[in-house]
Amino acid sequence: MTTIQKDGLLGVSRREVMGLLTGGAVASMLGSRAANAQTGPVPPEKIVSFPLPSSWKTELKQLAPNFYAYIQGNGPPASGGGISNACVVVGPDHVMVVDTMSAPASATALIDAVRKQVGGKPFGRVVNTHHHGDHVNGNQWFMPAEIVSHPYCRERVVQMRAAVGPGGTPDPAYGAINATFDGKIERRLMPATTTVTDKATYYYGDTVVELFHPGIAHTWGDLLLYLPQHKILFAGDIAFFNMTPFVHNGQATKWVQVLDKILDMDVQTIIPGHGPIGGKKEVAEMREFYRLLIPEAKKRFDGGMSAARAAATINMGRFTNWMGAERIVQNVFRLYCEFDGTLTPLLDEARFSKVVAEYNAIRKGTSPAAGHGPVDQAG
Repeated sequence: MTTIQKDGLLGVSRREVMGLLTGGAVASMLGSRAANAQTGPVPPEKIVSFPLPSSWKTELKQLAPNFYAYIQGNGPPASGGGISNACVVVGPDHVMVVDTMSAPASATALIDAVRKQVGGKPFGRVVNTHHHGDHVNGNQWFMPAEIVSHPYCRERVVQMRAAVGPGGTPDPAYGAINATFDGKIERRLMPATTTVTDKATYYYGDTVVELFHPGIAHTWGDLLLYLPQHKILFAGDIAFFNMTPFVHNGQATKWVQVLDKILDMDVQTIIPGHGPIGGKKEVAEMREFYRLLIPEAKKRFDGGMSAARAAATINMGRFTNWMGAERIVQNVFRLYCEFDGTLTPLLDEARFSKVVAEYNAIRKGTSPAAGHGPVDQAG
């Protein structure tokens, strides 16, 4: 069944309309918790017998007629936090952009790349694959445009916008949120005006573009974009290539089921939310990561081991060398929440901070890598 709900201004509350008019904002998950930057998990030691992931460059790459992938360059020693990807569909009279980056510099770099390679057609539609700041914070630079997301994504964006500034209502995950980017540019969060619960199809000239919700994975409100004619999938943060996936607001066991769905699709080229362009081989690698992690975590949970000690003792083999390997702490914590029945869509920050402290105490004697910020900076 296809469900599309168009909210428009008449369907938005007076408070939301005022936020749109006066410029509400949301913190990127890079900036809202900078005070915690030195208390994140200590990265595991690299394993010299396994190769390090390669680097890749920033580019707007045409993959099919009227379709481009925007890849932000990255690679060791960066962790991948906040360095997200986007894609662009060019229609007869406007451009669709899928995900809008985390901050002014990255959003405007995307716009400049589109203008240089695609031309000056207006941005008529924005799609957000999920609610995390590195995928929605740039919405304000593409206005006026229709914004499309899953209903849960819209709900979270509205909540975060309400938390902006000194008079805001604290967000359940992030508390108070900074009203500016680096104290200079006002943050204005633009929530979806159209929500897709299940599936929607758009036609950009001869190009068929399908949006669909595959189930709970990285969040409760992920959307995928599929071009069936060209066997191309933009997977958002359901796909992390060359780096550790991040079960920040998701559910690992259901994420594996979604990866299985992708592997069953008629698709050849897959653009991840983070990392270089790949295909089913990289998705299968992600699945193997979880097939190793989940039973190892369950074995330790059943044996009464704490989540912190489990994260410190699980040997992830070659996956230890993936960027962001310290995310094992949060991934194991979220698995423990699944196992004990306390998992909710949002991370329990208070419980998790205690797990990080215990994990770092267990790992005492190792040195945190420079530049590793808050555990929720990516995704």
